[in-house]
Amino acid sequence: MPKKEKQGIVVSNKMDKTVVVKVADYEPHPKYKKIMESNKHYKAHDAENACGIGDTVRIVEARPISKDKRWAVAEIVEKAR
Repeated sequence: MPKKEKQGIVVSNKMDKTVVVKVADYEPHPKYKKIMESNKHYKAHDAENACGIGDTVRIVEARPISKDKRWAVAEIVEKAR
């Protein structure tokens, strides 16, 4: 089974080798059909501490690295300005 991938924005890089990534998901409301945005935060492993706040990153599913970390940063898609 292939590993899951998500793309999101880094909202925190204060921890050592860890970043918090906000991933947005868009789905229509069941009754009113308006497109609703739901956000979820994932803690991802950043081995080189290369990510900064505002960077767009791609994260992939990984083995459990700590209590909360189950994702790893695959690449930095776009650096923040």
